[in-house]
Amino acid sequence: MSARIDITLPHGTRLHCHTAGERGRPVLLFLHGFPEGAFIWDGLLDHFAQPAHGGYRCVAPYLRGFGASSSPTDVAAYRPKFLVQDLAALIAAECGEGTPLECLVAHDWGGAVAWNLANQHPQLLRRLAIVNSPHPGAFVRELQHNAAQQAASQYMHFLCRPDAEALLAENDFRRLFAFFNAPDGTPPPWLTEAVRQQYRALWQQGLTGACNYYRASPLRPPREGDPGAAAVSLPESMLQVAVPTLVLWGMDDPALLPGLLDGLPGWVPKLQLQQVAGASHWLVHEQPERLVRALGDFLLAS
Repeated sequence: MSARIDITLPHGTRLHCHTAGERGRPVLLFLHGFPEGAFIWDGLLDHFAQPAHGGYRCVAPYLRGFGASSSPTDVAAYRPKFLVQDLAALIAAECGEGTPLECLVAHDWGGAVAWNLANQHPQLLRRLAIVNSPHPGAFVRELQHNAAQQAASQYMHFLCRPDAEALLAENDFRRLFAFFNAPDGTPPPWLTEAVRQQYRALWQQGLTGACNYYRASPLRPPREGDPGAAAVSLPESMLQVAVPTLVLWGMDDPALLPGLLDGLPGWVPKLQLQQVAGASHWLVHEQPERLVRALGDFLLAS
């Protein structure tokens, strides 16, 4: 049975969560990205909570800064260590101390937090599933050396502007909805009026927290006056992910290019990589059946 609950973590952050399945069952945790919310996972929550598909306890929080979750005003509150702290505390709240997640499933910014958690706290999860979210080592490398990725990531500078929230909200969130468009500028078939309304309802709750993820991170293309990723050097110890990991990647993602997949086995030795032709960054919306099938197979693998 699906539900909406608020979970207040010991350090004070409140996360508004979509849930399905009984407490006490093995937990699947789903993390959204920008400019999305927990609702993108509703179909997967309902599917994997069913006894025929594992009977999991499925939890999808709105990350801090999104929707009805806590939204600190300080940009520094969106640095990785605080996002990982939220996630570790949520896992303890749902799984109990000492019991790991069955799988952490994450997209976009949720994936950035998930990569960090899997590196820093591998004991908290049995498996990791990533959808179009770059490994930090690959992202730093490509932002430093790949001109095509630097060009594809220029939008990040816009989202760091102090007036970004106001500009994004103009004309019924025209710029935000355009993030979903095909290369020819047409909206995708999945973006129905009902889905648009889900996004409107989320964005109307405020966009500052979402933009603060970009403001707090140096992982953006360098430009004059802003070294961005050029000033970042990540030690090898921060890049290793030992847990079994599935990476599902829409190959037509205009913002995250295929070069980001290069070198992954060196950091993620237990890697399964599935490249999805004809899918973009919004694979969760575009091919939910493919995601359900891939995740189901991954959960059954020894």
